[in-house]
Amino acid sequence: MGDGAGTVIVVLPDGSRHEVERGATLESVARLVPHGCRWTVMGAKVGTSLRELTWRLNEDADVQFIDMGAPDGMRFYRRTGILVLVMAAREVLQGARVLIQHSLSNGLYGEIKWRKPLTQSHVRAIEERMHEIVAADLPIVRRSMPLKEAIELFRADGQRDKVRLLKYRRTDHINVYQCGWMSDYFYGYMAPSTGYLRSFRLRHYLPGFILEFPTAANGMEIPDYVEQGKLATVYFEAERWGRVIGVTDIASLNSMIERGHLDSLIQTVEALHEKKMARIADDISAARDRIAVVLVAGPSCSGKTTFTRRLVVQLRVNGLNPVPISLDDYFIERHLTPRGDDGEPDFEALDAIDLPLFNDHLVRLIQGEAVEVPTYDFLTGKRKQKGKRVKLGRDHMLIIEGIHGLNDRLTSSIPSGRKYKIYASALTHLNIDDHNRIPTTDVRILRRIVRDNLFRGYSATETIRRWPKVRAGEERNIFPFQEMADTMVNTALAYELAVLKPHAERLLEAINPEQPEYIEAKRLRKFLKYIIPVSDEGVPPNSIMREFVGGSCFHTTEP
Repeated sequence: MGDGAGTVIVVLPDGSRHEVERGATLESVARLVPHGCRWTVMGAKVGTSLRELTWRLNEDADVQFIDMGAPDGMRFYRRTGILVLVMAAREVLQGARVLIQHSLSNGLYGEIKWRKPLTQSHVRAIEERMHEIVAADLPIVRRSMPLKEAIELFRADGQRDKVRLLKYRRTDHINVYQCGWMSDYFYGYMAPSTGYLRSFRLRHYLPGFILEFPTAANGMEIPDYVEQGKLATVYFEAERWGRVIGVTDIASLNSMIERGHLDSLIQTVEALHEKKMARIADDISAARDRIAVVLVAGPSCSGKTTFTRRLVVQLRVNGLNPVPISLDDYFIERHLTPRGDDGEPDFEALDAIDLPLFNDHLVRLIQGEAVEVPTYDFLTGKRKQKGKRVKLGRDHMLIIEGIHGLNDRLTSSIPSGRKYKIYASALTHLNIDDHNRIPTTDVRILRRIVRDNLFRGYSATETIRRWPKVRAGEERNIFPFQEMADTMVNTALAYELAVLKPHAERLLEAINPEQPEYIEAKRLRKFLKYIIPVSDEGVPPNSIMREFVGGSCFHTTEP
């Protein structure tokens, strides 16, 4: 224990104990103790609470410092980068409005609304000013103020997005960040000063920009930019469509609900999905003589299972008879499953599939032979032959859904020209406000929390605990291949967060503050609080949304 007056005890994860001055900030403590972080310390977990480096220690505490290698640490860093960018852009381009829209490659894509189109010279000037702001190491101060005062502050500053958002705030006070002349609201914690933003790059990306950051693996080094043209196009389409239907952020979604237009919104969004699926089916049908197999891939909870079922229906409308093949039935025996870095079986590894057998069956099926397809017994971890014979007729077409569909190693026996690859993901265009985006991964984990509880009996705690491993598998097995798709499908629904909220919020609130998963649950609950919840009553039974909240006419869920 500390001496009760002048000092407190800090206990680090390695069990070491350090006596520090009572009232010391986490920032000052990080300079004194061997925190073990590889990169710049951005914040800390104090007990089971996430804290900024400005937090003062007034009692003994377990402290785990986090750097940019941790997801929360990288969020601190990126938010700080956004603040510096907004500040610099508004100084260089007087009267400009900065919109942070979505992730792209290793950075964030955004646009600047000004009296003239954004040019390369504008971007260079903004980047130079950002470096000056970083060099000045300006304090970033968080202060609590009455909600009404904050609304008037943002109204006077022309931040109408904040005014519209805060209308739905359900507490009397709000935390506002101030840096120099600028005040802003950020969904989440920040670094204590601009000097922490040591590495970034601003790239002109017509018609906007990309703010590039280091990655968790590289520390302060910014990796080479990798063009993701297909992904960018899907995002652009989603944002354009959001403007057309009048739903671009949480406030506009809430307004649509308040005005009684939810049913119309659902019908419009679902019709758009159906139209996209019909167009893809038409493309496949037009190239029927060339295409031997359709492959559908996407990350967890991207809705690829329902998408595949709906695509099958559209292909049948065009006179084709798709034959699904399940990759699960081609798992190798469980004891042969490759191990991951943690020593545990990696069931998401490509080599967990019997590739020689799978490709042998593909070739034989495409050439008209009958094949006895195995069935995998998940209880015993072995394949069984149950006399399930498959033979393709003239109008049949193989369709395979699975995370490895875009990786040519999966179907190495099939020439590239004879495959049609589809990448499905929930690429939401909906953001909290101009400067606070909703990451697509947040939408997917909410989908998974609701689905896992409804169909598998998992708690939100269990789903959140497993999520980092799921994400690591996606980074290895899915995202590196997404640009190889023939087409990309955005399965996000403009209304879905309002439908997910009553399901997800209840499950997140059940997580105890003493549990390690509480920090993530609190972060997700924070932005959900702004959304008006709605019933799923108006959601059609074939909607992708039904895969997660139940009531699907397809009666199936993806892994």
